[in-house]
Amino acid sequence: MADPRFFPLAGPFSLSTVAEIAQAELAADADPAAAFEDVAPLHAAGPNTVSFLDNKKYIGAFTESRAGACIVHPDLAGRAPAGMALLLTPEPYRAYARVAAAFHPAPAVEPGVHPAAVVDPSAVLGEGVRVDAGAVIGARAEIGAGTHIGANAVIGDGVVIGPGGSIGANASISHAIIGAGAYIYPGCRIGQDGFGFAMSAKGHLKVPQLGRVIIGDDVEIGANTTIDRGAGPDTVIGSGCRIDNLVQIGHNVQLGRGCVLVAQSGVAGSSKLGDFVVLGGQVGVSGHVSIGSGAQIAAQAGVMREVEPGGVVMGYPAKPIKEFWREVAAVKQLAARKGK
Repeated sequence: MADPRFFPLAGPFSLSTVAEIAQAELAADADPAAAFEDVAPLHAAGPNTVSFLDNKKYIGAFTESRAGACIVHPDLAGRAPAGMALLLTPEPYRAYARVAAAFHPAPAVEPGVHPAAVVDPSAVLGEGVRVDAGAVIGARAEIGAGTHIGANAVIGDGVVIGPGGSIGANASISHAIIGAGAYIYPGCRIGQDGFGFAMSAKGHLKVPQLGRVIIGDDVEIGANTTIDRGAGPDTVIGSGCRIDNLVQIGHNVQLGRGCVLVAQSGVAGSSKLGDFVVLGGQVGVSGHVSIGSGAQIAAQAGVMREVEPGGVVMGYPAKPIKEFWREVAAVKQLAARKGK
């Protein structure tokens, strides 16, 4: 069970309520009135907790689990231990996300401006905004209703943040227009200069970065990630994107809707990613490259040329996954022949 010092607990909920929250179907032998107190992983769950199975690697843990109820795909229901109530859905992980959020809802934002915060008189704060100690909000900034500005965060002049957002401690944001429901983790740097120079043996002359960062609705940006503002065109992060910790996004980059960028990946200037592109950990995308919608880039790949929509690539330089494994097999065969 989650530590209540950090994760306040709601409930208990009846099994029928849990099923409704999960948008799952109760198995015929389940007791809809049974009460459940929390969620827990399969190995730690008990009779009063709800667990889930989404990966076949954990079928062994599922068959041995003491969970009173489990969210599971109908195809795996037959592997459940005796007495376990089942909530059946083709999307167990999404169902679990809903249930876990019900048992552990995000704490409500308590509005108010801390005496140790600095808010410019021309800034506009919506109803229910919270500003923690040490935060600085610059001139003409606009903070949407219900947004939480964390301790020591710096919101630059003219920045606009939509309603229902959360800006983590020590984050800094400048030259940015941010939509509703943004979750920006501690230490983010958004809107600083892009890396633009006119290079010469006479010395590198800085090119003014005159664009902005435009971030859509329902975007999460992980801790210590940096997003440069555009050089003239804007840097654009589409609605629904999920960006992990320690990601670098260069100037003029455009991400479509729902992109996922895993930790330590980097996208160089002026590259474009379509909708729902996934970059694995430590992927590098060179500048001025287009990656089509739905493409998946495997961890540590180096993307140096276009990737077609729906393409799956890996390696350095990145290439279609089948081609990559053919080359690996050929190298292994060559090595085996040399070893004889």
